[in-house]
Amino acid sequence: MENNERNRIVDAALELGKQQSWEAVRLHAVAVATGISLNKERIYFREKEDLVDAWFDRADSAMLQEAEKPDFQVLSSRQRLHRLIMTWLATLASHRNVTRQMILGKMELGHLHIQIPGLMRISRTVQWMREAAHLDATYVRRALEETGLTSIYLMTFFYWMKDNSPNSEKTSCFLDRLLGTTEKLDQLLCAGICSSTTKETTSAMLIEQTGSAQPKKAAKKG
Repeated sequence: MENNERNRIVDAALELGKQQSWEAVRLHAVAVATGISLNKERIYFREKEDLVDAWFDRADSAMLQEAEKPDFQVLSSRQRLHRLIMTWLATLASHRNVTRQMILGKMELGHLHIQIPGLMRISRTVQWMREAAHLDATYVRRALEETGLTSIYLMTFFYWMKDNSPNSEKTSCFLDRLLGTTEKLDQLLCAGICSSTTKETTSAMLIEQTGSAQPKKAAKKG
């Protein structure tokens, strides 16, 4: 019952945003549209901005449900990320224009009280994305992986907001190119890290065996 009412409130707000604009949506109008009192709305949503979070929560949920499908596990990491991000976007596609207005509203000057939680929201989605894709990097590589994935996610999101191609095909191709470039960079990074680790290990072994990081030269005969 509770989830049903929450969803009705979010759906009504989205429809009002579609008819007018997201900026023009007011909670009292949502109450009239749903027949749910303002006082009860307040139980579910402390403010209008919470409706935006609820809308993006749906996308997070759809993304994680996609990861539970049997065929998902046989995909490569690149394919998993592509599918997760496109599923996330597809969930919002029915109200793409309203979603764009939500984001632009967050970016307005003087809205730090909205922007800071918005950054946390992005981080949370990216973390769930990493979990769903089974990305298990640690330490420095994890930090670089998170930064790269966050950039890909945001660049794709902003590209998608202006994409009118059928089934967001242009966005899908754009995302695939980004993931391909990142995959190559990651391979180069991994090779560099592996090479560095090998050198450090070899040096440590030499020090342990000879007391010097330089290999001993063979003694000259005669």
